[in-house]
Amino acid sequence: MSLFGDGLDAAVQKAFTRPVPKSAGAQMRYLVKQLKGTKPVAQMLRISQRTVERYVKNQIKKPRPDLAARMEREVRKRWQPQIRARARQQAATTGGIVLDTRARLGYTAPIGSTDESRLRHLTVALPPQYAARLFDAQEAGAGDQELQQIAADALREVYFQDGGRRAGSLEEVRFTDIEHVEFDL
Repeated sequence: MSLFGDGLDAAVQKAFTRPVPKSAGAQMRYLVKQLKGTKPVAQMLRISQRTVERYVKNQIKKPRPDLAARMEREVRKRWQPQIRARARQQAATTGGIVLDTRARLGYTAPIGSTDESRLRHLTVALPPQYAARLFDAQEAGAGDQELQQIAADALREVYFQDGGRRAGSLEEVRFTDIEHVEFDL
């Protein structure tokens, strides 16, 4: 499970203007239309092509839980691509992104400072350049570790250093024991 990747996706999905298809048949028809055929859908969902056809015709209405979750995830991933792109573009150019997290945060600083990590609950508005870095890294297929590092760099600059007004010698922020991470546009 990808905390940061899923969190970014959830933030973008809040911008959707129409609800995602709910029924198994509607989801399957949408996937068939998007992937242009039943064969690629069957391969993606790891089921037979005949099963896909039966969902499309509403001959099967209730998928087993693991298949239902995969269908839901694949539909959400492809739903309203223009609106998704517009929301990302706005966050990356003007709006920025809000990071809400409860995690253990500490930092590397010169000897003599209190760099002990502790559990903090932060809600921080990150400027557009960090939203752009997060979305670009996610597009490039970055893992959770890389997204976490970008978020840690953002917290260092925005929260701990307050845009350069304090803690100028702060070198690295450690972001561990993450209880939750949420993003909002």
